[in-house]
Amino acid sequence: MAAADDTGTRFNKIGHAMMCACGCGQILLECNHVGCPDSDRMIGELRTQVASGGDDTSIFNWFAAKYGPTILAAPIRGGFDTVAWITPVVVFLLATVGTALLVRTWVRRRRNTVTTPEGIPVQLPENDAVRERIRRETEY
Repeated sequence: MAAADDTGTRFNKIGHAMMCACGCGQILLECNHVGCPDSDRMIGELRTQVASGGDDTSIFNWFAAKYGPTILAAPIRGGFDTVAWITPVVVFLLATVGTALLVRTWVRRRRNTVTTPEGIPVQLPENDAVRERIRRETEY
């Protein structure tokens, strides 16, 4: 009884770590693509592989060899695979932070700009000491 539970748990764990090959972009065991040509066949293959007693890595490798590495929902090999999964997230975060800093710089620059009566924008100095000196020198 415990072996059957173990097999079922293992089947669910591995099945939720793989993608359906039909191109729907869903997890294999959750593919609800109507008329999916691949999910039933792949689930049957997964049952066969789990019943054959191979370890998880060998089952993932078997599916990756048959359907390609895009079948894996998460990297299993480490090294370049892990870098390939992490790099888009890191690039997104860096781009978000960079955009926020750029917008902040633009807002600061805009606050320090005044327009002359002739319509010419003039950039005021950002340094408070310079501003204070200008204020003192222009006092009557």
